[in-house]
Amino acid sequence: MMLEMSEDGRPCLLLVDDEPTNLQVLRRVLEADYRLLFATDGARALQLARTQQPRLVLLDVMMPGMDGHAVCAALKQDPATAAIPVIFVTALADASDEAGGLEAGAVDYITKPVSAPVVRARVRTHLSLVRMEELRDSRLQIVQMLGRAAEYKDNETGMHVIRMSHYAQRLALAAGCGQAWADDLLNAAPMHDVGKIGIPDAVLRKPGPLDAEEWEIMRRHPQIGAEIIGEHPSGVLRLARLVALAHHEKWDGSGYPAGLSGEAIPLEARIVAIADVFDALTSRRPYKQAWSFEQALEHLRQQAGRHFDPALVECFLPLAPALHEIQQRWAD
Repeated sequence: MMLEMSEDGRPCLLLVDDEPTNLQVLRRVLEADYRLLFATDGARALQLARTQQPRLVLLDVMMPGMDGHAVCAALKQDPATAAIPVIFVTALADASDEAGGLEAGAVDYITKPVSAPVVRARVRTHLSLVRMEELRDSRLQIVQMLGRAAEYKDNETGMHVIRMSHYAQRLALAAGCGQAWADDLLNAAPMHDVGKIGIPDAVLRKPGPLDAEEWEIMRRHPQIGAEIIGEHPSGVLRLARLVALAHHEKWDGSGYPAGLSGEAIPLEARIVAIADVFDALTSRRPYKQAWSFEQALEHLRQQAGRHFDPALVECFLPLAPALHEIQQRWAD
């Protein structure tokens, strides 16, 4: 969700306090840098939050009728306003009051009488966090769009991409990777074949076997994928590039494009290689019937130490019940 910016580029803030004098104090502190909306009661605050989508709410706690905690709870329960950060501004200075405010869903707590430098600093900090989240969401959307674009070039279905991404996430967790990294891999894995965008249809969609020249063209898609995604220092796009570049490398060094072997192959690519092959084997294609889970898992066992990281194969095998559930949920 994109939150409101004014026409001159200033972020929009909603200030809520039943005392107009307190609103005037905040106005003087913030009006030079922000477009300000004002409310003196909870109902009006909720209305403005829904219709104007401010980037941040500065909210008094002690108000007649609907107090600040109730307003905050209502904002967080409404999908249209749940992402708007709330900072409580209140005379309640006890630690338990602060804890209660944070439990209600606020991101920060400023005590009255307010300090102008503190208010400005806290607002800047939380707007920066909002901006970072928006950028992360935008990058994720780009990854997803490129993944869908690759699907249009290939004969594989979109369900294949979804299934293998979830297989990769489950394998990452089973191998001891953290939840956040596994979640990033879930979102990066659909980019594994994005380089096929650069492969001519005559090669990519050829119904019969590829000749030597055509196979050399096909083997370029990992490098093309890495070039499409580009260099990134961290996050989903960094994982996506490494997955695209190295998911056809093999543990014994016989893969491509670089002939990497063992742990020289990035972990994310080793995980995706297993997930990708497993789903390809267990899915029906125009040129083959689907293998059973038992047949596909036996293939992984046989290829452990050759095609696949043997330690990751051992982590993957016990996941069969969860893998079956994923297959059923996202069936072709």
